[in-house]
Formats: sequence, structure tokens, C-alpha cells
Amino acid sequence: MPAAQPGSPDARPSAGPSPESAAPAVPAAERTSGSVLELARDLSASLSPAEQRVGRVVLGDPVGVIHLSVTELAAASDTSVGTVIRFCQSLGLRGYQDLKLRLARDSIPAERQLLEEVSPEDGPEQVSRKVLLSTARAVEEAAAHFDAEMLARVAETLVSAPRIQFVAVGTSAPLASDIAYRLTTIGLPAYFPADVHVQDVSARMLRPGDVCFAVSHTGSTTETLAAMRTARRSGATTVALTSFSRSPLTELVDLPLVAGSRETSYRIETMTSRIVHLALLDALFVLIALRHPPSRDALAATADVLTEHRI
Repeated sequence: MPAAQPGSPDARPSAGPSPESAAPAVPAAERTSGSVLELARDLSASLSPAEQRVGRVVLGDPVGVIHLSVTELAAASDTSVGTVIRFCQSLGLRGYQDLKLRLARDSIPAERQLLEEVSPEDGPEQVSRKVLLSTARAVEEAAAHFDAEMLARVAETLVSAPRIQFVAVGTSAPLASDIAYRLTTIGLPAYFPADVHVQDVSARMLRPGDVCFAVSHTGSTTETLAAMRTARRSGATTVALTSFSRSPLTELVDLPLVAGSRETSYRIETMTSRIVHLALLDALFVLIALRHPPSRDALAATADVLTEHRI
């Protein structure tokens, strides 16, 4: 990647002492032990002009930033995704997701980090009801705002693909595994390599007409992005299901499917987003089954096999 030119928005100041010589280095473990907002204020003078713009957005609306993707924060600060990542690293953070988690910890009560409506006084029945109703709302929101035309295009693309590879890691991996298996039950050549290295290598073997389909809540997981870039270089059609309309993943793929909820945008292990994604994948499966004539016979054959494993 070429170095930033002097005077460019992302270039660091070259004149005067470097941040390292201006002040004693502070170990990352110590730098990140307090409030991330205080840290951003304290280190502001040592940041590049572009990183300072990111800092101003973060300090101006920390709760709002929690609900932004890395691409959205870059746009809001008139910088680049790389600048946002460098800003996080300058604060001693591991990346943008770490920044959002720290902002949530500093700005949102612990119980609301689990669910917006939950309070410590709630009993088992109230907690259960609130969790179920919150999940139902998230599914309803997804149903109201998803792109039906894009879903139809994805269905048509999968039906005609010689090979369909799914890519996912972490909590998105079970969803990718499930939809890959279900597509095989209606006769489509789908598969999901569980190992991230195998995903990347397999993506290299794809050809034009094949499909590489990523499932990712944040749309910014490095391993998933790497496999999708490999698939693009191989000439495959790229598809993604994610929770953010603007993310490194949606900018990379040919056919993005977006379904997510604001309440879960800063959580790594959010179950609601997975339920929403699972519901949309189910809709995709049904749509394909209706449009794929061999599905009827394939489903019958699948049912015959499964009956042998049930009493």
C-alpha cells in the first residue's frame, strides 16, 4: 500500500517531535485500563489530523458511534477505514470492535448491554418475556426493511451456480453450515469448509459462475474478508449476509443482503442478529426450493434418508 503523501488527509505530521519522543510511551495495557473517551482526549494532540477527525466524532457522540459500522464512522469523519483502524490502534485498542465494546462499557449500564429493556429488578418471567419480544421486534424490523429484489437475485444466482461455497467464522459459522446443508437437501452443490484456511484455499479454486457466500454480523471479520477477496480474484460471484448496510464486506461483494438490528450492533456474541440472519436464510431456502424444479424429488430423497435415523 503506498505511503500517504504529504498534505493528504491521512498523512501524519512530519515536522516536530514524534508522539513517541514528545511523551513517554505508555504500555497498551495501561492506556486501555480507563475510559476510552478520556484516553481519546488525552492523546488527541499526538494523533494525525485525520485521526483527530475520527476522535472528534467519537467524543461528540460516543453512543451513536456504538451503532455505526467501521465504514460508516469513516464516512462520518471524512476519513478512510484504514484511518479509523489506526485511530483505534493509537489508543492501544485491538481494533474497531474493541473501540465499540469499550464505548458501550463506558456509556451503557451493564444490564442494558445485555438487552435495552432489562433492569436488575426484573424477575425470570419479565426477563424471558423482554428477550423474546426484543427478538420478535428485530425479526419484524428485518421483514419490513430487507431488500426483496436483492433476495430474489441471490436466489437466482444460487440456483444456476455450479458450486456454492459458504464462508463464515465464529458465531456465524453454524448459520453457514446450516444453510449449506439445507441447500444440498434440495439438490444444490453447496458446501461449507469449517476451517478458515480451507475456506480461503477453496475460494481460490472457484471459477466464474461459482458463488462464494459469506455470513458475518459485523461485516469486518478479517478471515471472512480475506476469503471473499480470494473468491473475487478467482472470478466467482460474491454474496454476503450481514447486519450493516455499509461495511468492508458489503463494499466488497457483488450481492449484499442486509438484515440486522440497532440494539445488537456493538455486541460480539449477539444472538438476536443470528436469529434474524437465520430467518432470512430460511426465506432464501424456501424461495430457492420454489424456483428449483428438482427440489421436490430431492426433498423426498432427503426425507427417506432421515426416516432411517428416527424411531
